[in-house]
Amino acid sequence: QVQVVESGGGLVQPGGSLRLSCAASGTNFRATGMGWYRQTPGKQRELVAIITSAGTTNYADSVKGRFTISTDNAKNTVYLQMNSLKPGDTAIYYCNAAFGRVPYWGQGTQVTVSS
Repeated sequence: QVQVVESGGGLVQPGGSLRLSCAASGTNFRATGMGWYRQTPGKQRELVAIITSAGTTNYADSVKGRFTISTDNAKNTVYLQMNSLKPGDTAIYYCNAAFGRVPYWGQGTQVTVSS
């Protein structure tokens, strides 16, 4: 059974930085893609950034130039470096690991941007 675990959330002041980490375990297969999504109360979960096993990336317009996604394919691990954080980035951040067409989700990690 694949398990996806996030870490690295917390409270940060506007303009600050955080780095999220996510690891998928319980399989010998390499993820075909991994990504980060976020959700706030009353809103749908939205894409933040994704990266394929080939290294192709895609970002939400709202985070382009501020967030960077990277991966260690050999370890099924993905990172999200978040810089110049804004209060609007406050959300629960979820990691997704896709193995073919099967997605697996983590439990989420809270990111709060506030002074």
